[in-house]
Amino acid sequence: MQAAEQTARSELSEGLAHLPVGVFATVMGAAGLTLATERMAHDLALLAPIAVSLLVLTALLYAALLGIYAVKFVRHRDAVRAEWHHPVRISFFPTITIGLLLVATALAPHAPALAEPLWLLGAIAHLVLLLAVIASWIEMQHFEPVHLNPAWFIPAVGNVLVPIAGVPLGWIELSWFFFGIGMLFWLVLLTLVFNRLVFHQPLPARLLPTLCILIAPPAVAFIAWFRLTGDIGAFGRMLFAAAVLFFLLLLVQARKLLRLPWALSFWAYSFPLAALTIATSLAGERLAQPVLSAAGWLLYFGLVALIAALAVRTVKGVFSGELLRPEG
Repeated sequence: MQAAEQTARSELSEGLAHLPVGVFATVMGAAGLTLATERMAHDLALLAPIAVSLLVLTALLYAALLGIYAVKFVRHRDAVRAEWHHPVRISFFPTITIGLLLVATALAPHAPALAEPLWLLGAIAHLVLLLAVIASWIEMQHFEPVHLNPAWFIPAVGNVLVPIAGVPLGWIELSWFFFGIGMLFWLVLLTLVFNRLVFHQPLPARLLPTLCILIAPPAVAFIAWFRLTGDIGAFGRMLFAAAVLFFLLLLVQARKLLRLPWALSFWAYSFPLAALTIATSLAGERLAQPVLSAAGWLLYFGLVALIAALAVRTVKGVFSGELLRPEG
């Protein structure tokens, strides 16, 4: 019995070394659903208690994953170091700080006194991590143009998230600071990514879901812009149009994406869709456009179905040990 237990523990410890940092994308998806539900509760009050329940579940998920990855860091530092030097996985490290920012953002309307220190910690930690990632991009000589992919947007997305909670919490200038950084890197990376997609070999199949990340920067920036200015304006309309354009481009690729075998990278669909849902609902309300409001609800129902499917498949992967196997 003891031998069996020791073997099981050894296998679990070894499997932990293969847990990808990209697992924090599940927190982004869950938090996105929470924030989208909070947004739709403006039209349907019945959703308000559901949003609170989702917030609790998201916070617990984040705490659990943070603890598990901390154990990985302690026991398998070489594996963490290998992820940091990986041309794709390095971009997922900021999902750790983005997860904290999203939890704080969802918490802010309910408990601002608790949300504020979490938000500050998330913002500062994200800035530090952003600088570290950019330094690695510059210094790593083994990075090539084919390594560039939409996941590189993730560090930029975290910056434009900051004002969404920062403005209501009173941190106006700091919010503008992060918004400016996020917009700068969005434009730079957008140019680089399109150059890679058009003039270099196609993305590997396992990275195709990351194309959905193209939606997130303009959608989140649209929401942040409204927080910062109190109005949508011409620039806000441009950001919303960009988000919708990227969504339509993804619809054109839908048949190809649906044929892909399951991978944890499928969670890349979740947060961008949540951001677009919130942006569409907000645009419908502020521009008095019933069509956009209806589209917001359609996107929300699609988001709920997507998160449910992803959650079921991920839980199945946890129990089968699929998530703790080396990447193929």
